[in-house]
Amino acid sequence: MKKESYTIIGVMSGTSLDGVDLAQIEFTITNNQWNFEIIHCETIAYNRSWISILKNAITFAEDDLQELNHDYTLLLSSIISNFIEKHQIKDIDAISSHGHTILHQPHIGYTLQIGNLPEIAKLTKQTVVCDFRVQDVQLGGQGAPLVPIGDQILFSKYNYCMNLGGFSNVSFEENGNRIAFDISPVNTILNYYANQLGMDYDDKGQISSTGEIQNELLKELNSLNFYQQKYPKSLGFEFVKEIVLPMIESYPIAIKDKLATFTEHIAVQIALALPNKNSTLFITGGGAYNDYLIESIKNHLPEMKIIIPEATILEYKEALIFGLLGVLKLREEVNVLGTVTGAKKNHSSGFVYFK
Repeated sequence: MKKESYTIIGVMSGTSLDGVDLAQIEFTITNNQWNFEIIHCETIAYNRSWISILKNAITFAEDDLQELNHDYTLLLSSIISNFIEKHQIKDIDAISSHGHTILHQPHIGYTLQIGNLPEIAKLTKQTVVCDFRVQDVQLGGQGAPLVPIGDQILFSKYNYCMNLGGFSNVSFEENGNRIAFDISPVNTILNYYANQLGMDYDDKGQISSTGEIQNELLKELNSLNFYQQKYPKSLGFEFVKEIVLPMIESYPIAIKDKLATFTEHIAVQIALALPNKNSTLFITGGGAYNDYLIESIKNHLPEMKIIIPEATILEYKEALIFGLLGVLKLREEVNVLGTVTGAKKNHSSGFVYFK
């Protein structure tokens, strides 16, 4: 379905469990140059029951996961339909939805994003493009990160494009190829400890900024095997639950010190991950609002020009780019880069379900 303009609803639910991000995007292509405009955007927060379920789903048995997938597809369909009705959006080419990652184990050829059942098309009465990761894993890839092709197409003027969400990831050009990889956990850890203090998140890093960095813990975190691995590489919540949290919990220190130490760890790993320290770094994701984290990154990258965009792009960049992945799939064009994920080849990934 190749044409010059598309109306797409991009839908994203990230590991930080902030909620479901939705964006109505108008994409246009002129002389092979893509442009976009975000018309409406909104985040629908999960209630506490759903947050608890999604946090614990990693431990669910197969039957329970199937039931959860069904229930979450109903929830997501309702959220999307309400968004369309609220904004009176007409003539939609497709909904392009990431779903919500529950299990991500590419080393054994498995990844699960719930909310991508075929019923979603009938429930929303729209064409739906979804489940972008499965095919890549089947082709030997990590199934992540998928955003870099969007960085390449829409944000190529920046040397590095980084998202600070549940995890940090970065993409950039190297030797004529786009490469990308996950760097470290971010809000999966920071929000976990903010929750223990009765807060959804550490606003602007105010608590972290009052803590003291515990150098032994910092050294142990920086020595984790994942950081020594070559890309392509990606992270899932399993890494947080099974490795990182037990390590932090083995230190009997105040929560503010855990937050300060892990913030420093994030900044150290970001600095180590970027080969050219004197260039431009474009940062999006909820972590961009964490002033203490951004200052820590600047301390480790003093010659880097850091750009944080307007709120709409900062908060909805992933919904925007998954919208683009959907358009590329409709056009049967490459939307996943093997140089990024480690798959055998570039490919056009995702499933299309018609209303």
